[in-house]
Amino acid sequence: MKKKSTFKTFLSEIPQNLFSGFVVSLIALPLGLGLALASGAPPISGVIAAIVGGTVVSIIGGSNVTITGPGNGLVVVILAAITTLGNGDMQQGFLYTLAAIVISGIIMIILGFLRMGSLGDFFPSSAIQGMLAAIGIGIFAKQIHVMFGNTSAKGSIIELLLQVPEGVINLIKTDNSSMFYAGLVGVISLLIMIFYSKIRNRYFQLIPAPMWIVVLSVGMYYYFEMFSATDYPIDKSLLINLPDDILSNFAFPDFGKVSDMSFINAVIGITLIASIESLLSIKAVDKLDPLKRRSNVNKDIRALGLATVISGFLGGLNVVTVIARSSVNVNNKGSNRSANFFHASFLVLFILLFASELRKIPLPALAAILVFTGYKLASPENISKVFKVGKEQLIIFLITLLTTIATSLITGILIGILITFIIHIIINKNASLFFKNLLKPNVLMFKEDDKYYVSVKNFSSFLNYTKLKSKLNQIPETEEAIIDFSMCDFVDDSVMENLSNYAESFTRKGGHFEVIGLDDSKSVSDHPFALRKILPKQIIPKKGNLTKRQKFIQKISKEMHWKYDAFSAQEMEELPTFGYFKTRRIKKVSNVLSNEDCTIFDVQYSEGEMIAKQVVKATMLHIHTSKPVPNFTLDKEGLFEYILDFAGYTDINLLEHTDFNKRFYLAGKNEEKIRTFFTDELILFFESNKQYHVSATENGILIFGNERLASVKEIKSLAYFGMGLQKTI
Repeated sequence: MKKKSTFKTFLSEIPQNLFSGFVVSLIALPLGLGLALASGAPPISGVIAAIVGGTVVSIIGGSNVTITGPGNGLVVVILAAITTLGNGDMQQGFLYTLAAIVISGIIMIILGFLRMGSLGDFFPSSAIQGMLAAIGIGIFAKQIHVMFGNTSAKGSIIELLLQVPEGVINLIKTDNSSMFYAGLVGVISLLIMIFYSKIRNRYFQLIPAPMWIVVLSVGMYYYFEMFSATDYPIDKSLLINLPDDILSNFAFPDFGKVSDMSFINAVIGITLIASIESLLSIKAVDKLDPLKRRSNVNKDIRALGLATVISGFLGGLNVVTVIARSSVNVNNKGSNRSANFFHASFLVLFILLFASELRKIPLPALAAILVFTGYKLASPENISKVFKVGKEQLIIFLITLLTTIATSLITGILIGILITFIIHIIINKNASLFFKNLLKPNVLMFKEDDKYYVSVKNFSSFLNYTKLKSKLNQIPETEEAIIDFSMCDFVDDSVMENLSNYAESFTRKGGHFEVIGLDDSKSVSDHPFALRKILPKQIIPKKGNLTKRQKFIQKISKEMHWKYDAFSAQEMEELPTFGYFKTRRIKKVSNVLSNEDCTIFDVQYSEGEMIAKQVVKATMLHIHTSKPVPNFTLDKEGLFEYILDFAGYTDINLLEHTDFNKRFYLAGKNEEKIRTFFTDELILFFESNKQYHVSATENGILIFGNERLASVKEIKSLAYFGMGLQKTI
């Protein structure tokens, strides 16, 4: 019966996964082309990886809402492999690299069968951040010149970075109209990537930023062809080069250098980065899953390995789990692996039906997407976050980053691990603590009074965290777990960060996760992930002078006889129960304005993870209801709601209220209760007032307008709306 129910659920969710797969494909197409070009490979190879990955991993993978395809992290290592193995002949170097990709896939399959997915926890957090930043700088340095219309720039990463000012000047002063227009397209494309997330319009954001770039680039080509008296100004050499017959132009790997040391180094580098990027992304996407399911990492690694082997034999790049596209999938209600399959299917259609249009995309447009991606990986904000954890983490980060840039990814991450270990020894002033206890079992777990008790002794760091993780994974997240470090002399930042993730996961599923035994420990900073720091609590803002906006809100509170706390430490425990926050992580609640029934507040939350992460601030209203309220959502009727209707979300029409049905989109599972709840008086109230997004659960009603902070006037209007709705109910 359970299998039948699961299959029925799977079928019922096909429309929403079909829609999500389509949206993801709009991002995957330009990114696949761009990542391949940045890697020195034919552009079609990136799309092949996305198609093969989406098909294979969706069928035999172990994750639920991840999207697979070519990854950012492999750009630098693939480019290095093609250049080194080809000895200047990029085409032949690509064929040798395909062979390295195939062998890398075989190794990943073996690692999956050996259950080596936990190796991702062996790498220190700051060292990984340093390696990712180095990859970002490498992508930025190599692609920014292409964005300016200059495809001939050569040199090391440092040399290319130093040439950036010269590249800007050359673009401004150039007499080459083709280069100027191509560079102009690149700069405009970069501006689209930068400002896209600032425009909080759901209709505009139905089309992802990379696809806007593609649409506008192709549109520009047709403008010159059909309406302009002058010819298209960008030279053909600066446009994407796709074979005339894509299906008959697959490249096949050349295993002629399989015994060369340079080939072996390429295989190790590709496998290492593909594994790390996939493991990090799987872990991050699991946190975004509304159902909080845990991926079978080893099964997923095997599927990624098989997809990589097939992709390599067809002339495609490595297949990895990608965070940005996975985040988009979750935010568009992707609920199972079919979304990954549909995204691959749409890519096939795009390539077969729109190949001629893809050839009209300027290379600088795709380069701009990668320049933005590179910046996100190495942004000053990431460096600041590392520094806040501790000064020693910044040392690890910078040494890993500089070593990676100066040598290779493998050398960089190995040096990062070594430096982390040395710093841990210096901080503890006791090398024997690690050498004597590294191989000893240090985690004991037992159940007592319906609670899971885990005791950790000696030390807990990236070196032996897998021992603790294996125990924690055995505890149901609906239960109570106590982790005791009172017998432990040292806990590093990587362990503290992972424990924070467990605590959040337990809280979401109704369990309780508590860390004890660190009260007497010293931490290197006030950051919750600092060495030997207790489990993080919500950061409470310090009391201080009120801003102008806060003073006005305070004035409103006096006028309306409401309570106001600008620096509230209130957690708003009801918020995670609302559907809107199932895929969003609440960071902070402040400026709480409340009476007995209504609470208006500013909330800061994040969407996505890693480089796809966006922080949003919005003003919302929560109504505490005294009578039972059915679960429903109410929105203004529009194009977006018609799309939702197609994706399987039924609009509930209320009899004899045609005007309301035309203006509002009402959805919920129990239609009978919802129809009973929406009395004539309540319908009249909604029709007579400003239209907000309204979401109701057994924990009350959540109301907000736009996804932004409200002005003082809007706050006042929201307050009166809330009081009116409360009175009507």
